[in-house]
Amino acid sequence: MKLLRVGTAGAERPALLDRNGTLRDLSGLVSDIDGELLADASALDRVRQAADTPDVLPPLDAEGLRIGPPVARIGKIVCIGLNYHDHAAETGAATPGEPILFLKSPDTVVGPEDTVLVPRGSRKTDWEVELAVVIGRTARYLGSAEEALGHVAGYATAHDVSEREFQLERGGTWDKGKNCETFNPLGPWLVTADEVPDPQALELKLWVNGELKQNGTSADQIFPVGEVVRYLSHFMTLYPGDVINTGTPAGVAMGRPEPKPYLRAGDVVEVEVVGLGRQRQALKDA
Repeated sequence: MKLLRVGTAGAERPALLDRNGTLRDLSGLVSDIDGELLADASALDRVRQAADTPDVLPPLDAEGLRIGPPVARIGKIVCIGLNYHDHAAETGAATPGEPILFLKSPDTVVGPEDTVLVPRGSRKTDWEVELAVVIGRTARYLGSAEEALGHVAGYATAHDVSEREFQLERGGTWDKGKNCETFNPLGPWLVTADEVPDPQALELKLWVNGELKQNGTSADQIFPVGEVVRYLSHFMTLYPGDVINTGTPAGVAMGRPEPKPYLRAGDVVEVEVVGLGRQRQALKDA
């Protein structure tokens, strides 16, 4: 299923994109798409049954309708740094022996076509297309990657926007360059795990002003999705509705020759994980 949330910011309602590409209203069936729903197997079964008989769900006019983040009330966003072989190589970093972790605040999350703000004082705002994993079952001390995949509710396209000077040159912590306002566009859809048979076979692409900058595959991940979820569960409890950004392939501005083409107000970025939906953001100054 392709689940999404539509409407003005803070007042989104749950929706479903059916197999014919028709947007349908889920608000008569569920209150929202959040951790509570994702953890409720019977509620999800009702949604699946409705998806198979879409005439029971009223259609929505998609014209001019904002798409919000596909998951509401995210508890935490856990991110994996340097998780692609080609990205580690382009930055000159050694291949990590264990996943590198950092956190993004849930209030960085915006819709897939919302404006991204270039922070005040920024000189190095960068792009990163990522595969996002959404947790569906509470995960603690998982024993295997296979078991971990059974705790995944679905997948989404994410844009891990980063300010590299803030991240790397302003005190040695990544958090300052990762948590600026609007720095995590998510969506358009949450695609349920049953429709993504192999999360290591997904294409990731990103364009800036129409020019292809990133063109990678999740097969190049150093730590695959199942291993990332298993590993994280030994350091923190993962709850339904939590999001994991699993890293970016090569092609970011930081990895390019001088002068590096960092983002500026007026730029347009398009982001896609093939099969999970495409984003488009115009940038403006904060």
